[in-house]
Formats: sequence, structure tokens, C-alpha cells
Amino acid sequence: MTYIVTENCIKCKFMDCVEVCPVDCFYEGENFLVINPDECIDCGVCEPECPAEAILPDTEEGLEKWLDLNTKFSAMWPNITSQGDTPADAEEWKGKEGKLSELSENPGIGS
Repeated sequence: MTYIVTENCIKCKFMDCVEVCPVDCFYEGENFLVINPDECIDCGVCEPECPAEAILPDTEEGLEKWLDLNTKFSAMWPNITSQGDTPADAEEWKGKEGKLSELSENPGIGS
């Protein structure tokens, strides 16, 4: 099992999860974070820290595409080890459904 970031993070990107990760397995896109499944140690400390409830174990049904996206983008985007600035409109996007079309493939700044 590993933890992955799902659709709820798109355009929210609160980054509270980054600060608690003991192995620095988060990677930053322009408007989304991902977890490298090969680096995640399955400790679960990130899951309750996410205000958008976007982090889930990959054992839940229907998350295969999110596991694939986390794997793909963690190989392309910069690693992030400290909490950055939350987007100004994050609260407006929190909880919205159907945000996959808003996902930017552009890398973030990293840290």
C-alpha cells in the first residue's frame, strides 16, 4: 500500500501534508501535488493533514488512474520538502468535483 494524491488537491494545493512527510516523497506541479509511490513508506501521517481530504491509500477502489498520475508526475516534477504558499483561491476550489480537466502538467517551483 502507498498513499496517493487525488482530484481534491487540484487547484487547492494546501501543502500542509508536505511538512509532516518523514521521507520527502511529495512533488509539486503548478496546481497539484503528487506522492512518489516508490518513496512513500505508508506511514499515513500526511492523510489527516490535508484540508481538502485529497490523500488516500491506493488500496481504495477506483484510484488506479490517480496512482498512475502520481507515478507519472513524481518522475517529472520537482521535489517539495517545505510548505509553500497556498493558492489565493484554494478555498473556492475545495470540495469541487470534476477538477481533472483543470490539472496542469506544468511543474511547480519545488523546494
